[in-house]
Amino acid sequence: MISSIGFAQEIQVSGTVTGNEDNMPLPGVSVIISGTARGTSTDFDGNYTLKANQGDVLEFSFVGFKSASVTVGSSSTIDVVLETDVAALDEVVVVGYGTQKKADLTGSIATVKAEEIEKTPAANVMQSMQGKVAGVQIVSAGTPGDSPTVRIRGLGTFGSGTNVLYVVDGMFYDNIDFLNSKDIESINVLKDASSSAIYGVRAANGVVLITTKTGRKNSKPVFEYDGYSGVQFAQNVVQMANAEQFVTMAYESGSEADIQFVLNAMQRFGRSRVNPNVPNVNTDWYDEIMREGLISNHSISASGGGENVAYSVGANYLSQEGILDMKNEYERFNIRTKVDVDLSDRFKIGSNLVFSNATKYLPENSAWFKAYFAVPILPVYDFQNTDATPTPFANARAIGYRSSQNPFPDLRYNNNRQKIRKVQTNFYVQTEIIPEKLTFKTVYNANLAAIEQRNVNLPFNIGYGDQRISSISRSDNTYFNQIWDNTLTYEDNFGDHNITLLGGASFRDEAYNGLSGSGGDIRGIQLESSWYLDFSDPDPETRTVSENGRRYYGMSYFARAAYNYKGKYLLYGTIRADGSSKFTQDPWGYFPSVGAGWVISEEGFMQNNGIFDFLKLRAAWGKLGNDNVAPSSGANTTSEVIIAAGNDPLSGVTATSTFTNNTWEVVEEKNFGLNMITLNNRLSIDADYYIRDTHDAIMPVYIPIANVTLQRNSGQIRNSGLELVLNWNESVNEDFSYSIGANFTTLKNETISIEDSRGYIDSGSAEFRQRTMEGEPILAFFGYERIGVYQNQAQIDADPTAQAAIDAGQNIQPGDLIYRDQNGDGQITDEDRVVLGSFLPKFTYGGNIGVNYKNWGFSASFYGQSGNKILNRKRGEIIFTNDTNMDADLAKNRWHGEGTSNEYPSSAGLRKSWNQRLSDFWIEDGDFFRIQNIQLSYTIKGSKLLNGKFPETRLTLTADRPFTFFKYNGFDPEVPNGVDRQTYPIPAVYTVGINVKI
Repeated sequence: MISSIGFAQEIQVSGTVTGNEDNMPLPGVSVIISGTARGTSTDFDGNYTLKANQGDVLEFSFVGFKSASVTVGSSSTIDVVLETDVAALDEVVVVGYGTQKKADLTGSIATVKAEEIEKTPAANVMQSMQGKVAGVQIVSAGTPGDSPTVRIRGLGTFGSGTNVLYVVDGMFYDNIDFLNSKDIESINVLKDASSSAIYGVRAANGVVLITTKTGRKNSKPVFEYDGYSGVQFAQNVVQMANAEQFVTMAYESGSEADIQFVLNAMQRFGRSRVNPNVPNVNTDWYDEIMREGLISNHSISASGGGENVAYSVGANYLSQEGILDMKNEYERFNIRTKVDVDLSDRFKIGSNLVFSNATKYLPENSAWFKAYFAVPILPVYDFQNTDATPTPFANARAIGYRSSQNPFPDLRYNNNRQKIRKVQTNFYVQTEIIPEKLTFKTVYNANLAAIEQRNVNLPFNIGYGDQRISSISRSDNTYFNQIWDNTLTYEDNFGDHNITLLGGASFRDEAYNGLSGSGGDIRGIQLESSWYLDFSDPDPETRTVSENGRRYYGMSYFARAAYNYKGKYLLYGTIRADGSSKFTQDPWGYFPSVGAGWVISEEGFMQNNGIFDFLKLRAAWGKLGNDNVAPSSGANTTSEVIIAAGNDPLSGVTATSTFTNNTWEVVEEKNFGLNMITLNNRLSIDADYYIRDTHDAIMPVYIPIANVTLQRNSGQIRNSGLELVLNWNESVNEDFSYSIGANFTTLKNETISIEDSRGYIDSGSAEFRQRTMEGEPILAFFGYERIGVYQNQAQIDADPTAQAAIDAGQNIQPGDLIYRDQNGDGQITDEDRVVLGSFLPKFTYGGNIGVNYKNWGFSASFYGQSGNKILNRKRGEIIFTNDTNMDADLAKNRWHGEGTSNEYPSSAGLRKSWNQRLSDFWIEDGDFFRIQNIQLSYTIKGSKLLNGKFPETRLTLTADRPFTFFKYNGFDPEVPNGVDRQTYPIPAVYTVGINVKI
């Protein structure tokens, strides 16, 4: 008993921390008692002092050096020598079914740490990655609860097959909206085929590996609270033409109907006191339909471990309001557990469970479209509209317009709710067959998602024949995916030779079932308890029910070998055989890869060179299969037919070609890279050049004889580019350190070949055409190139293309657009259409800066892109209706007399089919530069307050996406597919946060 008491006594420990290369003292080294928030840091001479118990573990950490752990014994003096960590090259990086040292990588893998992810207040983890990884384009989503669009190294396929693969603790996902940022330890992005090939199926568009946090053995429990609250604002709100501008354009249009509508508005709503020629109404519809949205996030967690157990548990609650003024919000509750247990020296088991329960109220996105077109001379409410119930909303029909235009009935009488419940779990058993050499691991992963959607259209009447009876649609969709992986790993070294071998098999089962129904005229519609199909009209013509489902199986075998000699010469190879039930005719695909690296800085002639601290060249090649595409629909079939020839029957055979015998899309990629660290480990440079070809891309091919379009393997698409990453880190003294980083990416997207009788594939609508052609980007915008605006009649008379148009019945006048005659035949026809650009950016870039001074921290990041185009379809849809409003940019810059504009048509011209055809007038630049995130923090060191009993606390102020600079005439140039029709704006977010560790 006396011995135990003596062991538990607190003693004062002191010592000096030095570096291993020059034996110089290290100021500012963090010294923490493991499992607690108690600690200190070394002074200018590398000295430290703190109180600890015998048996406590002291953790020493410092930027640029490897961390060290020392157990406190009977001695009160503990001196420590930290080894140089060359940019953490000994850091272990998670790769497919295992880990590798960063220095040994031959492929292109980027890592983002937890502290970087946590800076962004977002419901989806991937939003936090924007601008942080070269070669990864992330297009933000403004709708609460929606996931951003993620593209790794361009776009190589059509349809849903463009999704990246998310692997969370070994389980495959298409969406990670169930994850909380605070639960993540690190994210690794496998960008090239060599790195991703071990996953084979579904890895063709890149892989995002996510490792969640775990506890540490032999450590005391650490409790943590992390939370923030803030507000979201719409930024860069599109300015619409005001009442005076709108009336001016209406008179300029020459439309008697439009002029009469203005007079009707003045008669109904009165005349403006400022300008009596304008109605006494000036509605800013965007301002009316938007609001500020609140956002908050709260997480609690506990982690720790005993001699044989490590655990981490946590819970999270997130709430986000939308900026659209309606029932539009997202709420999510998560529970997470992760446990690892050593049953013996050789046996280990573990489990990971995440339960997510979310409720999402979807926006009525048509409101964005209606707000763009609604005329400013119409108020939100019209109390003269006595037929409007239950709210007297204004109706543009009252003053003569063809539609109601008012978006508020859609906002107020719509309730579209999703309940999203997800359970993700895995269990593993691991045993060392040969200690520290041969390990067997079996892992079972299961993912259950249930999405229940209820969309209720409430009844309303806004007069003039615009009324709606109630209706409801409901759907229940269930997804269940399971994967069983078995791997055998052998690690050994023979002198200077180091080798790791992996072999494994994987079985996957993906099932989906969907049941949906709809009905109308709901009894007791004002009560939510009546929002079920049972309360709808029982007439079978109005009440419908349908069901659909699918199930796919896959079996895979894979192997990998990693070898290095003296840490200088690196070889890496994988092979994976994938079988998929989607491809009935040819179910198996074989996908190899190989990588090689040369660490030049380890060569004798590079020792003590004074320039390179680390220098590695690497190259890799690999193939990937993509089965996340349209499955086979069958094979060529024949049918026996009998016809009459005179009085005699004749038999024969007919064949059909309207089938698909689809097989794997195959991505073949070459990657050449360089990793360099210089200037005394302060500057790191990573560069990659890649060529990524998608063979047998499944495209919508037109079959002229049958007049149908089929999804078939029918083309090759190439993405190529350069990625460059630079990072500078320096600790000036114990109080001050800073870091600067930047990344830059180029992308060239090109269609190499198309197997289509027409030589191209059309997408989009006939009015807003996108076309995929050989030698051009996939889904490129396709239309006419304008070269100016006719300024006077003499210019029209001198232009043969204008005269040809007049002869064809076009009324060409000054103020109309001039198009380029591409083929020189003297007329403007379909043959003069050309590619007008791609929605894929040619350049993306990002950067960051971080400064730490004593307890203060400051960080800022930026992001931008260039070379992409956006189809401003909301502006272009004036082709379908001419009696609506238009944006202020059009109103201010329209042609209204000779010399006033050489880019924009006149008010009258906007109403002509000649100017309404798809041209680069409707296609705009999508370039932008954004201040992505700014954060200021202050940390209260618990060890220095109240004898160390005060918890370590960190306070933060964050501005996310506060400033975006661009020229595009929209809320934001981030449009996932490049077509802006009713895109939800991406808000700026301002939050206050606190983190407490006990």
